[in-house]
Amino acid sequence: MLTSQDIQTLIQAEREVFATKEDIGGLRQSVDALTTSVDAYAKKADTYHQEMTVLIYKVQRMEDWIRQASDKVGIRYAQ
Repeated sequence: MLTSQDIQTLIQAEREVFATKEDIGGLRQSVDALTTSVDAYAKKADTYHQEMTVLIYKVQRMEDWIRQASDKVGIRYAQ
């Protein structure tokens, strides 16, 4: 037969093994915060990629202009 001490030990073990609503609520908040952080980082990375694409295009366009101008004025342009 189980004694009251055995029952208390079982109850304590159950509390340690099984998650409570509070544990799951805290975990949910942590996952939500992590998801928000990942989304914010993805947005920044996407914006950075778009800016670099535009910058590369501008530099290429300027180099083309410099090449054309150097041909007209007779100065050798080396990359």
